[in-house]
Amino acid sequence: MNGFYTESYEGALPARLEPRLRRFLLAQGLQYEPGEFTVCVRDDGGEIAAAGSMAGNVFKCIAVDDRFRGEGLTAPVMTALRARAFEKGIRHIFLFTKPQNEGMFRDFGFFPISQTGDMLLMENARHGIGSFIASLDHGPDGGVHAAVVANCNPFTLGHRYLIERAAAGCDTLHLFILSEDKSAVPGDVRFALARQGVRDLKNVLVHPTSDYIISSATFPTYFLKDQARAAESAGRLDLAVFCDHFAPALRLTRRFVGQEPFCPVTAAYNRLMHELLPPRGVEVCEIPRLEKEGAAVSASRVRALWKEKRWDELRPLVPEGTYRYLSTGLWE
Repeated sequence: MNGFYTESYEGALPARLEPRLRRFLLAQGLQYEPGEFTVCVRDDGGEIAAAGSMAGNVFKCIAVDDRFRGEGLTAPVMTALRARAFEKGIRHIFLFTKPQNEGMFRDFGFFPISQTGDMLLMENARHGIGSFIASLDHGPDGGVHAAVVANCNPFTLGHRYLIERAAAGCDTLHLFILSEDKSAVPGDVRFALARQGVRDLKNVLVHPTSDYIISSATFPTYFLKDQARAAESAGRLDLAVFCDHFAPALRLTRRFVGQEPFCPVTAAYNRLMHELLPPRGVEVCEIPRLEKEGAAVSASRVRALWKEKRWDELRPLVPEGTYRYLSTGLWE
């Protein structure tokens, strides 16, 4: 390690460093994205030789200049990132790397979850995803088991329509509500409103996703410098996790989705499901959106009306529980 020194940065990087780190990562085939904590190892000339960052419980953008392979520069990056995670009380950590780097990160205590040709997702718990899925209610044996994955930001009558149709098309429906808190409505509220909204559907089991479905952990659009295919590659990784772990453990043979006329990213994700899931034994069933007064009922429409406090227009689009939360902040 002679000739190298390590620097750590909390929050925004110094103005001169960010473009240098951006160029460094691009040279390593990675797209720069700001982190909450960044580590840089520099050579004795001040040039970046290795780097890595952390956002939430995800280690990302870990790279070593090809000129310094074999110098052990990944170790100081990982040591600094893990020390910062420990300081923040973060114990469950995910990281992305290229599949050929699996052995190196196993040496740092990480274990593979799923991979595509472009990327490998790992976590620092040997049986992390298996233990999480084992903790879920698997439902009764036998019959057709299906899944719906939704953000429900917030839960609308459109979500209710999709779930009701899906529940009628299977014996047991596993409804996964995204856990990550990056939405206008907090994760615990979204989960509670969804569970409240489907409580009369006796064959629906409501689950959180933890970090394992459509999260910063499974949807790393920053991983590749080619942004034209980054979202597609991230979607492939997310669906690999679903097919490798959730589908076999929960006996899922169908996945229901709503048609997506608004969001191009979600529409592309739906197309990927049609491509990738049937060969893995999971039928994809796309359900048309519920419409009211000639327009599709969407969470984005509800959020816009919520922001403008247009209660008379909002109320016909959501269940009573959602309306009460949006108008009063009460959800129990």
